[in-house]
Amino acid sequence: MHIPDGYLDPLTCAVTYIISLAVGLLAVKKARSAPEEAKTLLPVMAAAIFVAQMLNWPIPGGTSLHLVGGALAAILMGPWLGYLALTLVLITQALVFHDGGITTLGANVLNMAVVAVFTGYAVYKAFPERHRVLASFLAGWLSITLAGIVCGIELGTSASFLYGHSVTVPVMGGWHALLGVVEGLITAGVYSYLRSSHPELVKG
Repeated sequence: MHIPDGYLDPLTCAVTYIISLAVGLLAVKKARSAPEEAKTLLPVMAAAIFVAQMLNWPIPGGTSLHLVGGALAAILMGPWLGYLALTLVLITQALVFHDGGITTLGANVLNMAVVAVFTGYAVYKAFPERHRVLASFLAGWLSITLAGIVCGIELGTSASFLYGHSVTVPVMGGWHALLGVVEGLITAGVYSYLRSSHPELVKG
């Protein structure tokens, strides 16, 4: 899902940067009032997500396929700290490992730190406590699926990309919907384990 430099035109880069930075400013403000135990999880979650995203599979007509971790981060830390954890990972990947471009960093943050994190959190919170394991699975699945669709829309909108929406959206959305089953199972598995062994981490 990491969009490299050259795939998005300047207008798409600028718009996605503006949206991501606006959410980032709000996230920094909101994160100050987050519980201390949630703040201590941030570097741990960022490291775990970084490792999970190291596995990439190329997608024809798109970018790449990999786990995101946005829903799990949002469930454990809340959406604002989840945004910061994902953004930290994406900046490190772009600047140090050249995984994702500099000009497209705004789009990558928008897809994985905004769409995936806030979608996952909204789905999780929409279910009552007794159905939270199912909610965490659906949060993981839908978060990565929607992030893939938004990525496909960005690529199809860009005048710099070879393919239009008729290719990019179904390719990115379809493949990420399939991988979303794995993401959902991992999210639900980690959530279920932590709820039974460390319930203080999933009390939100």
